[in-house]
Amino acid sequence: MTGLKLQFRNLKFQNKIIGISVIISLIPIALLGIFSYTKMRSLLIEREETALQETLHQEALQLTHKLDSYLSTMNLITYNENIRLALTQKYDSNFEMYLTYRDTIDPLFLTIRSLNTDINAITIYTDTCINPHGNILRPLTEAPDQIWYEQACSMSSPFFVLSPDGNTLLLISKMHYNFVTYTSFICMSIDIPSFLSSVKNLFHSNYGFLLSDSSGRQIYQHTNLAAEYSVADLSFEVLQENSLAGFITKKETLSEHDWTAVLYRPTDFVSADAVNITYIVLTIILLCILLILLCSMLLSKIIVAPIEKLSSNMEQVEQGNYEIDISSDSTDEVGQLISSFKKMVHTLNNLVNEVLLSKIKQQKYEIEILQSQINPHFLYNSLSLINSKAIISGQNDISQMARLLSTFYRTMLNKGRQITTIASEVENTKSYVSIQQMMHSQSFDVVYDIDSSILECPIPNLLLQPLAENAIIHGLDHRELPGQAILSISCYQENQDIVFKVMDNGCGMSDEECITILTQDSKGYGVKNVHQRIQLYYGEDYGLTFHSTKGMGTYVILRIHQIIKHEH
Repeated sequence: MTGLKLQFRNLKFQNKIIGISVIISLIPIALLGIFSYTKMRSLLIEREETALQETLHQEALQLTHKLDSYLSTMNLITYNENIRLALTQKYDSNFEMYLTYRDTIDPLFLTIRSLNTDINAITIYTDTCINPHGNILRPLTEAPDQIWYEQACSMSSPFFVLSPDGNTLLLISKMHYNFVTYTSFICMSIDIPSFLSSVKNLFHSNYGFLLSDSSGRQIYQHTNLAAEYSVADLSFEVLQENSLAGFITKKETLSEHDWTAVLYRPTDFVSADAVNITYIVLTIILLCILLILLCSMLLSKIIVAPIEKLSSNMEQVEQGNYEIDISSDSTDEVGQLISSFKKMVHTLNNLVNEVLLSKIKQQKYEIEILQSQINPHFLYNSLSLINSKAIISGQNDISQMARLLSTFYRTMLNKGRQITTIASEVENTKSYVSIQQMMHSQSFDVVYDIDSSILECPIPNLLLQPLAENAIIHGLDHRELPGQAILSISCYQENQDIVFKVMDNGCGMSDEECITILTQDSKGYGVKNVHQRIQLYYGEDYGLTFHSTKGMGTYVILRIHQIIKHEH
C-alpha cells in the first residue's frame, strides 16, 4: 500500500487528475452495468417462465383433447349395438361370419383408424362364438398373457397402460352386454411418437418434456439439450418438485385424466440473451469511459497547461535564458504564482544584466586587448625576411620552415575571426603537420583524404589542428612497433553532418583513458577544449569520439553539423 501511495505521489499532476476522474466515473458506471445485467437476467427468466407456462398449458390442452378423443372412440366401440350384436349372435355358417366382418366390424374399425392416425390397431378379446379375425378379433384365452389383463378384470371404466417397449399407449375397456354373460375386452393401441408429435416442436432447442400418468409412472420423456446443459439427474420426482438446479421447470396437470406434464429449460440458456445485452452495455460503458477519459484529458490540460508552461519557463531560466514572456489572465492560485514568477525573473534578469553580463564584457575586452597586442604584420614580415635570407643562403629547409610558419599563423589567427572554412582549417593543419615532419626528420608519413565539395563550409577556427597535434605528440612519438608511423586525416560529408577522422598507428590508449580524455584535464591533452567548443556551437549531439587499442593506435571522430547552430 505504501508503494502504491508513493507511485501515486510521483505521477504527473495531469495523470493524477485523469486517473481520479476515471476512477470516480467508473464507480457509478460499474454499478449501473451490474444492475442492468441483474435486472435484465431477472426479466428474461420471468419472461421465459411465463412462456414455458403458456406453452405447457397449450400442450396440455392439446394432449387432453387427444386423450378425450381416444376415450370417445373407445366408447363408440364399447356401446355400439351393431358390434355387440355381431359378437353375441349365433352364426349358422362361416359365410355369415364373413358378412359380419365385411359389413359391420371392418368398416367401423377402418373408419376409426382413418380418422385418427395415432391409432395403430384395435383388438377385441372375446369368449363369444365368433371366430378370430386377424388382429381385430382374438379369443379371450390370449388376454391373460397381456400386461393389462388383471387390471382390466377389476376395472369397469376405460384406462391407459404403457406397453413394455414404451412406444405404445394401450387404452383398455371392458364391453358391457345386456342379458348375456360373455366377456370381451377392447385394446386400442396408440402410437406414442404420433400421439406426442407436437412435443418435439415446442422450442427450437434446449428443452425437455416429461409426461406421467395418474400413478406417477413415466409415459414419455423428450430431451433436446446441448451437451453443456445435460445433467445426470432428470428423474420425474426431481422435475415434479421443481428442484432441478440450473433449470426453469413448469408443471401442468391434464384435466380429468390426472396426468402430469413437466416442461423445463436451462436457466443459463434462457439468460444467454442477457449476456449479449451485457456486451452491449459493456460497449456503452467503454464508450462512456473513453468519453470521460477525453473530457478528463481536456480538463486536466486546461488546468495543467499553465503549470507546465510555468515549469518550462523555469527550466529556461535554469539554463540561463532570462528573456521569457509568461503571463496569465487568471487570478486563481496558479495565476498568482505565474505573476510572482514573472516578477522574480524580471528582477533576476536585471541582476544578471547588471552583474554577470558586465563581467563577461569585461573579460571579452581583456581578450581583445591581448589579441591586439599581437601584430600579425610584424610576424609575417619577420618570417618573410627569414625566408628571403634563407633562399639567398641556399638554406631550403629554413625557407620551407619560414613559409610553413607564415601559413600556419596566418590561418590560425584568421584576422581575429572565430569562424573559418574547412579549406582554411585543412591548410592550417597541413602547415602544422609539415612543420612537425621537419622537426621529426620525416619519421612519419601523412595521408590526406579531403572531400573537395565541402571545402567552403564554415566551421569554428582551430578544431582539426589540435587533433593532429594530439595524434603526433601523444601517439606517434611513443610508438614502439616496427615499421613506418602513419598519420591519416580525412574529411567527408554524412547526410547533414561533416565528419573529420584523425587516425594514427601510435601507442594507443586504454579504454579508461578513452572515457576520461574528454572529461578530465589528463596528460595535457588539448582535446577537451575542442569538444566543449563543438558542443557550444552545435549542441550536445555533436563532438569528439575516441576509439583506441593499446599498443596499436588511435582514431578520433569529429562530428559537426553542416550549419553552425549557435554563433558566438
